[in-house]
Amino acid sequence: MNTFRFLSIILIFSCSSKKTDLGDKITLDCIQTEANGIVPENLYRVGTVLPTNLYSYFTKKIDVCGITLIAGDEISDSFIENIAQTISEIFIINEHTDTLLQETLLTNLYLYKTVIPLYYGDKWTHSRELSINELAEGSSVCDIIMEDVPNPVMEVLEHILHHITDIGLHYTFPNKWGLSNSSQLFTSTQQAISLGYYDVKQYSNIIDLGIRNRVILQEYAYWIIYTAWDLRENYGPDESEWYIHSSDQLLSKLPDSHTLFKQTIPSVISCPTIQTLNLFLE
Repeated sequence: MNTFRFLSIILIFSCSSKKTDLGDKITLDCIQTEANGIVPENLYRVGTVLPTNLYSYFTKKIDVCGITLIAGDEISDSFIENIAQTISEIFIINEHTDTLLQETLLTNLYLYKTVIPLYYGDKWTHSRELSINELAEGSSVCDIIMEDVPNPVMEVLEHILHHITDIGLHYTFPNKWGLSNSSQLFTSTQQAISLGYYDVKQYSNIIDLGIRNRVILQEYAYWIIYTAWDLRENYGPDESEWYIHSSDQLLSKLPDSHTLFKQTIPSVISCPTIQTLNLFLE
C-alpha cells in the first residue's frame, strides 16, 4: 500500500449527494497481505503504556490482544488505557465464546500487524499525515481514534471494530466477513443498499472504486455489530447513513444481516461493558 487513503476519505464523507452503487471490485488498501507478524504465546496479553521510537511521530504505545495503540505526547495515558480495557473486554471469554475461533482471530490480528493511531481532536497537520503514510507501509491501519471529539463512545468503538472486522474477521471468516465480492458481508451490504437502509452516496467521491467498496463494506460491518449490540440508543448517532436503530429492527428488516451476526460474532467478540464505555463520557 503506497498511500494512506482514509484521511482523504474522512474529508469527503458529506460532500456529495450523488448516488453510489456497490461494485464488484474490492481493494485491500489498508490491510497487510503477508502474515509475517510475531504471535506471542499469550494471545490475550495486555501491556502497559510505554515509550516507543518505532512509529515516526508517535511516542508511546500499548499492545492489547493483537492490536497496538500508538499515540503522541498530547494523548492522555488514561485515554489509551481506557481503549485498551475496551479491547480486552471485546475479547473476553464467556459461555458463547468458541475459544479456538477467537484464538484464530487474535492470531490474525498479530500476524497482519494491526495498529491503531490515536490523535487529539480533529485537527490534522501535513507532518502527521506523512507519519501515518509511513506507518501504513508495514502495518494494517484502517482508521484512527481521536480523543476529545463528539460522540466519544462511538468514536472509539467504531474504529476498534473497523480493525477487528477488516483484519480479524476478514482473515478468520473469509466466506462470511471477507472484504471480497463473494462474501456474505458483500451480499448483505448490497441488500441493505437496495432496500434503502444503507445510504452510501456519501462515499461517491472516493475515486478508486475498489477502495470505495472496501470502505462501504467496512462501515456496514461496523453498523451490523454496533446495532446488534443495541448501543445506538444510548450512544448515537440519531442520524446517519444507516437507518436501522436496534437489534429488533435489524432482525425484522434485514434478517440476513442479523443471521450473519448471530452465526459468528458472539463466538469471537463481545460487547464491552457499559461501565467501560461510559469512561469515555467522563
